Amino acid sequence: MDNFEEVKPEENREFAQEQDGTPLVISEDLRSHIYEMAKWARVLAIVGFVFSGFMVLASFSAPTIIDSVSQTMGEKNNPYAAIGGSGMMIAILLFALLYFYPSLMLFKFSNLSKSAVLYGDQENLNAGMAALKSFFKFIGIVTLVVVVFYGLIVFLAIIGRSAG
Repeated sequence: MDNFEEVKPEENREFAQEQDGTPLVISEDLRSHIYEMAKWARVLAIVGFVFSGFMVLASFSAPTIIDSVSQTMGEKNNPYAAIGGSGMMIAILLFALLYFYPSLMLFKFSNLSKSAVLYGDQENLNAGMAALKSFFKFIGIVTLVVVVFYGLIVFLAIIGRSAG
């Protein structure tokens, strides 16, 4: 690495990690940004909790709806009759749980980060950032699973079309 000079951090630089292991300095601007992020994360978490609750309520009404549609239209005309009301209820409950976890991580991030910024608590800031990391990790994994699933559907559709 002969082409690179060693650059020393300026003494008045807001975000300086020194070589001797002193912690990262958090400026007032960064504290303000974290506090604002925590407020919006709380709003999104509460909306997520509400939607999860609606999904749970909808799951308990799914068996009744599936059965009444099957009786009205006949089981041949109801695409959900094969799954059944109980199967649909379990599927919706799983989606509600899938939606609840990221909302919980956002809520934890919000509470811990807000507390860390207000009281200067490094442990709460670390825990809040860990919750935010868990949120993004979960969303990333779910996104990858969905993309792979869609890719598999497209692949199978192309193979089915060429075979038939």
